[in-house]
Amino acid sequence: MTTLNNLPHKKDERRTLRNNLTPAEAKLWSVLKSGQLAGRKFRRQHSIGEFILDFYCPQEKLAVELDGAAHFTASGNLHDAERTDYLNSVGIRVVRFENKLIWSALDSVLHSIESNFGAR
Repeated sequence: MTTLNNLPHKKDERRTLRNNLTPAEAKLWSVLKSGQLAGRKFRRQHSIGEFILDFYCPQEKLAVELDGAAHFTASGNLHDAERTDYLNSVGIRVVRFENKLIWSALDSVLHSIESNFGAR
């Protein structure tokens, strides 16, 4: 079986993204890291195939994506749809949130993420 996780040629890109989190990603990471959400381990900037996920929970096969303005364009929507289709095809569910929800409704975001646990 071909490995899809953290392909070597994506390593530098993953590291750059981890070292340059958006403010919303940094805030969400502060409450996802170290198993703080229902004991689930999350990874940040984890790649699956050619895509780098904002956050990934291997135990749940769940990707959590935060979307800024670039996602709300025709090309952004198309890219997100292709990405979601690919991830779904390899057994990974994707949940998306607008960046601004991290600041205005973090508890709701966390509840929504947690409601996807065990949904396989």
